[in-house]
Amino acid sequence: MESDICFEEKFTKEFFLGFIKLHVLHHSTKGPVYGLWFIEELSHHGYKMSPGTLYPVLHQLEKGGYLESFREKVAGRLRVYYEATENGKKALEEARSKIKHLIKEVLYDRE
Repeated sequence: MESDICFEEKFTKEFFLGFIKLHVLHHSTKGPVYGLWFIEELSHHGYKMSPGTLYPVLHQLEKGGYLESFREKVAGRLRVYYEATENGKKALEEARSKIKHLIKEVLYDRE
């Protein structure tokens, strides 16, 4: 039973992180975003995300070529901004198409 709970928690976390990646790509195609801004953005949707969870996602997307970063000094501190690359924009468009199809099937195909 305990292993079932661990699996469910892991599955939920992985599922959630997939949507977070898409959310990051969505906002980063509109302009530069930074970690704290994104944590606050997610809180408006009812999600609580720690920097220890978000920053590895940002770094993974950057390493994969979906985001690029630049640094800027703001109020005396260095802030890292992230923007979607062309690959990130293409990946988001492909994901949107697949999500539309999956949501239609999962939510409306009730046989």
